[in-house]
Formats: sequence, structure tokens, C-alpha cells
Amino acid sequence: MGETWTGDDETRHFLVGLARGLAGALLFALPMLMTMEMWSLGLYVERSRLFLLCLLALPLLVVLARLIGFENVTSWPAAVRDALIAYGLGILLGAAVLLLFGILDDQPTADTIAAKVALQSVPAGIGALLGRSQLGRHSEERDAEDGDDGGETGYVHELFMMMTGALFFSLNMAPTEEMVLIAYKITPFHTLLAVIVSVALMHGFVYALHFRGSHRPAEGRAWWDPFLRFTLPGYVIALSVSLYALWTFGRLDHTGFSPAVTAAVVLGLPAAVGAASARLVL
Repeated sequence: MGETWTGDDETRHFLVGLARGLAGALLFALPMLMTMEMWSLGLYVERSRLFLLCLLALPLLVVLARLIGFENVTSWPAAVRDALIAYGLGILLGAAVLLLFGILDDQPTADTIAAKVALQSVPAGIGALLGRSQLGRHSEERDAEDGDDGGETGYVHELFMMMTGALFFSLNMAPTEEMVLIAYKITPFHTLLAVIVSVALMHGFVYALHFRGSHRPAEGRAWWDPFLRFTLPGYVIALSVSLYALWTFGRLDHTGFSPAVTAAVVLGLPAAVGAASARLVL
């Protein structure tokens, strides 16, 4: 039996959703908001790459909002609305925290201020939508609807979730110098080992450990069926997202092919964990 909502109930429900969105943005974006590399990137990151990142974030947020928006979204216009709200919350939160810490006080131009806030807005916007999913009743309602059998959703849906999780983790790690430093320090053996560990973690997270929301192979299917259908494509997605994140933040500039691939593999480890855990978190 459906609930009857009054105007006041709808307004209160929407405001609570906004509060959860702000809480989620703060929870998921605070590590980046307090990272020195993210502050300095606003000074020298190529504006075309930053614009592309912000531009690509819009359709990503729209699709994500369609799945886990501030309300039970049933149409694409509502998803666009939720995505714009989440993006706005990310911008407001990023600017507020940077102002609180005095990071914007000594900026010479509006261009650098806008760049620093824009860098923070993408992960904060994703966090706003994740906060609505994880901090609100919707998470419990969704679990009740999905049941405990970890039923499969659409294949493209799963790949999109993996991309979102990989992107969120990559945006947290790619700006740091450690990714490139580790890539220069490790040997080819360690690089190969990182690939094996990343793939094993992905498969274990989603299929072997049976976390809430994870898949369980259908009866009669060999273990390698989900490995080939989900784990390996998921790792390719994680590597691709890692390369894109490193390129966006200029970590691959003046870098040869081999160091670039190694850096992608290094970042691919947390990106793979993000991709594998996306269905559990989202």
C-alpha cells in the first residue's frame, strides 16, 4: 500500500535528502579536501583537462542519480535534477571547506579559485549521491527489494558501477606524487604481482566472499564464467580509469610508455578495489 505524502512531508523529505547529500559529500570528499596536492593542482592543472573532467562528471552523475538519487527517481528529468543538486552540493562544500582552511585566501586570480573548487566538486558530487544511498532509509529499502540473494542486474549496469567505483578511488589517489614514485621504484616482477593481486582482490570482493550485494555464480556455472564476464572486464575498466585520472592530473606528462603503464597498474590496485566494491557501496 503506497504512502500519502503531504506538501510538508515532501519538503521535509527533500531537505533530509539534501542533508544526507552534504554529509555524504563531506564523508567521501574530505580526504581530498585536506590533500596538499589537490590544493596545488589548481595552480597548474591544464584547464582543458579540468573542463573535460567536469564535463564528463555530468552524465556520470545523471546515470548514478537515476540509480541512487535523492528520492526514488523514476524518470530521467528527475535524475538530471538530482545530479545537478549533487554537483551543486559538491561545489558548495568544496568552496566552504577550502575557505575554512584558508586555502583560498591567498589565491591571486578567480581562475585559480575556480580551478581548486572544480577539482573538489567531482568527488564531492559523487559523495553526495553515495551519502543519500548509504546514510538514508533508501539503502535499507533497496536491500529489502533486492533480497539477500545478490541477484544480478544488467551487465551494462554492473560495468557502469565498476567504472564509478574505480573513478572515485582513482580521483583520491591520482593527484598524489606517490603513484608516480612507486611506479619508478618497483620492478617488473612487482608490477606483474600487482596485476595478479588486483585481479584476485576484485574477484574475491565480488564473488568469493559473498558480501552484501555481491554476486553468487549460478548453479552449474564454472568459476571462470563470472571471472571472464565481470572480473577481467572490470580490471580493464579500472586500468583505463587509472590512466585517465593520471593524465588529467598531469602525472603522465613527459613520461615514457613503460613508466606510464606501471603507474596505471599501481593506481589500478585501489581502482580495482573501488570497482569491485562499487556494487556493495552503491
